Amino acid sequence: MPGTPEPEVIISGAGAAGLTLAIDLARRNVGFLLIDKAGEPFIGSRGKGIQPRSQEVFEDLGVINRIVASGGEYPVMRFYTDEGPVDRSFERSGPTPAEPYHIPLLVPQFLTERCLRERLAELGHAPLYGHELTGIDQDDDGVSARIATPSGERTVRAAYLVGADGGSSFVRKSLNIGFPGKTLGVRAAVADVRADGVPTDAWHRWGEGTDAQVSLCPLYGTDMFQYVGPVPFDVDIDVSAAGLTALFHERTGRTDIVVREVSWASVFSMNARLADTYRVGRVLLTGDAAHVHPPTGGQGLNTGVQDAYNLGWKLAAVLDGAPRSLLDSYERERRPIAEAVLGLSERLLETARSRFTSRGREVSQLDLGYADSPLTIATPHRDKGPLAGERAPDAPVTGAGGLDTRLFSLFQGPHWTLLGYETDRTAAPAVRKGLHIHTTGPRGDLNDTEGHFRDAYGLAAGQWVLIRPDGYIAAIADTADLPTIEAHLDTVSSW
Repeated sequence: MPGTPEPEVIISGAGAAGLTLAIDLARRNVGFLLIDKAGEPFIGSRGKGIQPRSQEVFEDLGVINRIVASGGEYPVMRFYTDEGPVDRSFERSGPTPAEPYHIPLLVPQFLTERCLRERLAELGHAPLYGHELTGIDQDDDGVSARIATPSGERTVRAAYLVGADGGSSFVRKSLNIGFPGKTLGVRAAVADVRADGVPTDAWHRWGEGTDAQVSLCPLYGTDMFQYVGPVPFDVDIDVSAAGLTALFHERTGRTDIVVREVSWASVFSMNARLADTYRVGRVLLTGDAAHVHPPTGGQGLNTGVQDAYNLGWKLAAVLDGAPRSLLDSYERERRPIAEAVLGLSERLLETARSRFTSRGREVSQLDLGYADSPLTIATPHRDKGPLAGERAPDAPVTGAGGLDTRLFSLFQGPHWTLLGYETDRTAAPAVRKGLHIHTTGPRGDLNDTEGHFRDAYGLAAGQWVLIRPDGYIAAIADTADLPTIEAHLDTVSSW
């Protein structure tokens, strides 16, 4: 890499969180270096659930269509009981104008990460594999990272470094950040396998609620199944095709199903842990480096993606001249989310040990928000509609030229958005870099003849909504209060 300009940000770890952060920085023209100590991309299915809120994030990053095409909806669960097989479907509800994604997707992690790498390549970047972070030194002006590469060690200087390097994070350990929590008393084998004798029309589950349970879940977009089963502690587990077949036969009595190939396998103990802090100076943690969850509820990968989505715009703003204190809001907003998700994952694990539990909206992550954030202007009492700090709803609208569009299409990109409902466009703040303004009403560029915008936000004529770059409501205000919004923008940007 001789002659390469020094980056503004170093990202250690090219999993889903690191790739998400890289895409967000790339579209903001922030120079970065994305490294991973592994010699090649991860090949396992591990984090296979993509929740509705993450789908909204992926739409904004320009990758949702290829991710949807890479996987599919979760299949019916087929429980094999003494009385015969019983099929149970996941609770599903259709999309609404305000919430266009309601159904979680089943996409093997390696395919999700492949889609993210493709999007990153479109933006002119790629991860560097076989590059291991071996040391970190920082001062008031930046971070010096020692990196072992295939051609030798080099030192790279950057303004910030982000550890997206997983549960055993070198970055976290180098900073001596505590990682308290607990091992949850469950050890499991998980593997991506090709198997004969099992159809792909269902997620097959045997011995549910017992220590002898085992399951085979079809991995859409591939010809494989994800094989999962609890295993004893302190026992060597044979994860070869023959070993997994023998374990399966022992637990199910089904000798007609045979594992013939293992693409990837892991034996792990489930943990729930949360870092003592997400930031030390110019070094930050994101994803599994900051929190690890049991896999129940499909929360881990999604929480990491949304960590990175929260951090990206703030790093870019600070590098562009916004106050460094803006970065304080990253942990203030994301750590309570991780705490809540850890509690949810543990509760789901406990119920899953004894019985099948249908998982509904609580795992969608659509209702998570930042009401207590310093970046949120408290909303006066409202009879309806979302409050500041909550996720910004979508809604179909019509452009002044008569073409249909959506609010999410207007939000897409690295900017802030100010929406006015039945307002005078001339009352809006002056046009400035990084702020897009859209209004209905006199001289407005939008029409809301069906009332979807009005209803989704619970607005009265003359009200404005300020939307953050990551799709959360920063403020809801009347026209008379626009100076408050302008002053707020000055605290979170370089304008």
